[in-house]
Amino acid sequence: MFVEVTKLRVQYPGRPHAAVDEVSFGLRAGDIGVLIGPSGCGKTTLLRAVAGLERATAGEVRISGQVVGGAGVHVPAEERRVGMVFQDYALFPHIDVGRNVGFGIHSLPKAERVARIAEVLELVGLPGIERHFPHELSGGQQQRVALARALAPKPQLLLLDEPFSNLDVDLRERLAHEIRAILKAAHATALFVTHDQLEAFAIGDVIGVMHEGRLHQWDDAYTLYHRPATRFVADFIGHGVFAPATLREVNNQVLVQTPLGELADVAECPLPSAFVSGECDVLLRADDIVHDDDAPVKAEIMRKAFRGSEFLYTLRLASGQTVLAHVPSHHDHKIGEWIGIRAEVDHVVTFERGLAD
Repeated sequence: MFVEVTKLRVQYPGRPHAAVDEVSFGLRAGDIGVLIGPSGCGKTTLLRAVAGLERATAGEVRISGQVVGGAGVHVPAEERRVGMVFQDYALFPHIDVGRNVGFGIHSLPKAERVARIAEVLELVGLPGIERHFPHELSGGQQQRVALARALAPKPQLLLLDEPFSNLDVDLRERLAHEIRAILKAAHATALFVTHDQLEAFAIGDVIGVMHEGRLHQWDDAYTLYHRPATRFVADFIGHGVFAPATLREVNNQVLVQTPLGELADVAECPLPSAFVSGECDVLLRADDIVHDDDAPVKAEIMRKAFRGSEFLYTLRLASGQTVLAHVPSHHDHKIGEWIGIRAEVDHVVTFERGLAD
């Protein structure tokens, strides 16, 4: 692994809990890792510890095989060959783009410096703007300039701390795809912090979900969504609810009894013996619930959110159980209506009944 974080702990004096608690993960050279989680979960502190801006209380940070942080070891940030991109861009307003981008490579001979500035501006899709000033650029262009400045010294690792948070939603997702392409073209290894799932899915090769200083899972987006390791990950990623279920085995087949009826022929389902009396909670994603007027199970529409091509319906069964469903937007039902629904679950994700992580 190019970046190896092992049982890293960051504890601030006077605080009862660690900001980063026993976190371990690895990032391969050329990959883009993303840290995601709610505000205050420790993701920015973890990024800063990798950068050398925070000291590790325990554990270890290795970059390219070298221990750069740990108990008794602290290589200063400026010696780690790490580039940083911040959410506020941190461009110098009084100097032009060329001098902003060249700030970290002033020791190079002038001709080499000018060529490198032109090279990275070309890479980020902004050729020939060396003489412009930051205030003459859009937010998205300023963020590209900040990225070009970070890439100019050829860092061995690039760290990005919520770089799109000041941009509007549509631009954020589009820029995330474009920044991913830029980082891949530069063969950069990067670690990215965001609280936005769409950004994380758009840019990351591997994504880490954090909560209260702990890293709950470090995996690709598909695995996080379909095979969450903890109840927190299941709840945080995507739209879904936990419904009470009972597992039973009949003729070597596991059947799952849920508020929407019995699920059969499901893959990767644990045996009933995994839970006391086979009772558990099953994760029902919004895309597991299908609107079907002929279905015997009916549910009342409590809320609906228009998403363009679809609605996200919040539904309540007669039992009181709440479920979510993605429904094509031409199925425009009113709040308070009862509609037919059925479950189409490819594989069952189960957790201990009612236990939070």
